[in-house]
Amino acid sequence: PGLQGGRVAAQTMIGRRAARVIQCRHIHHDKEADMQRSIVAAALAAGFCGLALPAIAGQVTVITSFPKELTTAYQKAFEAAHPGIKIEILNKNTTAAVAYIRELPEGQRPDVMWASAPDAFEVLASYQLLQSAPEVVNKSAPEKIGNYPLNDPKGMYYGQALAGYGISWNTRYIKAHKLAAPREWSDLTRPEYFGHVAISSPSRSGTTQLTVETILQGEGWDKGWSQLLQIMGNAAAVTDRSFAVPDGVNNGQYGIGIVIDFLALAGKYSGYPVDFTYPSMTAVVPANIALVAGAKNAAEAKQFMAYTMSAAGQQILFDPKIGRLPILPYSMLKAPAGYPVPQDIAKRAKVQFNTELSGQRYPVVISLFDQMVTFRLKELQAATKSIHEATAALKARPNARGSELLAQARSLAYTPLVGADNVKNPEFLELFRKSRRDVAVAKELTGMEQLWSEKARANYVRAKQLADEARGLAR
Repeated sequence: PGLQGGRVAAQTMIGRRAARVIQCRHIHHDKEADMQRSIVAAALAAGFCGLALPAIAGQVTVITSFPKELTTAYQKAFEAAHPGIKIEILNKNTTAAVAYIRELPEGQRPDVMWASAPDAFEVLASYQLLQSAPEVVNKSAPEKIGNYPLNDPKGMYYGQALAGYGISWNTRYIKAHKLAAPREWSDLTRPEYFGHVAISSPSRSGTTQLTVETILQGEGWDKGWSQLLQIMGNAAAVTDRSFAVPDGVNNGQYGIGIVIDFLALAGKYSGYPVDFTYPSMTAVVPANIALVAGAKNAAEAKQFMAYTMSAAGQQILFDPKIGRLPILPYSMLKAPAGYPVPQDIAKRAKVQFNTELSGQRYPVVISLFDQMVTFRLKELQAATKSIHEATAALKARPNARGSELLAQARSLAYTPLVGADNVKNPEFLELFRKSRRDVAVAKELTGMEQLWSEKARANYVRAKQLADEARGLAR
């Protein structure tokens, strides 16, 4: 009987090896926390351990990486328009959301997946964890954004908003530090930006993974990684959530942030001293929404999906706290003056994003970034600082041997540990697609990542030594 009165129920108990755990869904409403705890306690007292509790009719569980400002706005607007349906928000970063859905059996999964990264949806589709829902599509939306399909050609997920990737900066910060506003990714490799750049880890942020993949596709694997590592050498921080970067730029903690556009635009249109640019080497791709295979309340879930793509749902994207690009033409909406036009950005963009390619190497890219950057940031920073100093010294006083040592230092610091041929090898890619719950797989992957981490550290330490020696020769 206690299940009747609450919006939140205990999830089906999930067996993980010998243990059984009751997981409580994340909620935005504190007043329901006591109800949630009571339900769990009642379930335990009743001896329900290991049994599935029934889904609540009329409730849609949405798993999403989007910030509370966006999800709460849609939750309130949809529930007002559909009084019989309640929306439950389960907030996880994109990588964690994919893993979460993969772990759960049918009947226990969330109803809707909603996130920016199309390659994450490709991963879910490849495991047959999404189901088609063509009736939710708004036929007023264009079929393509630039040359990129708005909706999955196989019909498993659908574009709900549009997003580009670029550079934000705090206008007061860069003025105080006498920095020029960056316009291209290559600008961020310059020595004057050392210690002023922030980014989140792609293993913790699907939007950062898309940004990294956009650079890799635009520049090519080897050149793209070289550029990324030079930029990361200038980084002040690698944050654990994508929201931390725009928040830090908004308040002046960081001068420059590598972000998805809506996180920067939300700050700009909310009155923070922030500006944003789309580099030419960018892409405009859909943020997506999909029906999860085995959704408990599929009919209600489809209504929510359709609402997010309706004119009323699209208008919400212009809220200053949200700042996203809609899929519908501006002629159907009321866009703020000067608001970016996605089709115009797409025409200028030099990258035609390949979702299939990104999906194939998705786990490799995020793992490699962590081992070379996230977990070795201090060593990379130190090597980069020495390289900048040696470059300046040799420019003032050229020295042939010094230049040779500096070139070696740059090669060690800015060459990826996995070459382009490796990421074209199906067997290598398949290893990273396997479940780490398999002990043998986990052991092999952990061993490989440990080697990457140790090699990255050794390379950065040696690069610093060579750069310092090169600088000494220029005196």
